[in-house]
Amino acid sequence: MGISLARLDNRLLHGIVASQWTPKSGANRVMVIDDKTANTPMIKEAMRMGKPSGCSLSIINKETAYTNFKNGKYDGQKVFVICNDPQIILDLIENGNEIGTLILGGTEIPENTESTKVSKRAYVKKEDEPIFKKIIEKGTKILVQYVPNDKPEPLEKFIK
Repeated sequence: MGISLARLDNRLLHGIVASQWTPKSGANRVMVIDDKTANTPMIKEAMRMGKPSGCSLSIINKETAYTNFKNGKYDGQKVFVICNDPQIILDLIENGNEIGTLILGGTEIPENTESTKVSKRAYVKKEDEPIFKKIIEKGTKILVQYVPNDKPEPLEKFIK
């Protein structure tokens, strides 16, 4: 049990994530980890309306997520983690949580930042490359894949 799948997506929880990735994850809890969303009641409530059926939903800030995982709050559950910052994934791993696969879905188009385009909808900022490399070194497979039917591409193919 624990984290069944993780996804980086700038839109966090949206239709594709709810209808396609959540069933694929096998999770019974979807966890959105994002400080801004967790602290903005209107955004949080709108996101709750898109909750996948049959799953619990947590929309929490990163410190609450780290504390809850550390305290075993999700033991016995399969959790699908969604965030938009690779550092959160690395922090979860370094805090003792296993993440077998991280899906890199959609990202914002970086402006005035050196980046690598890894798919039609995803970019990796040069400043984030060391974080992704550490995640891979910790044993997590990172796949670039927008929807489950897309051919998954290993992130290592794009960053050296």
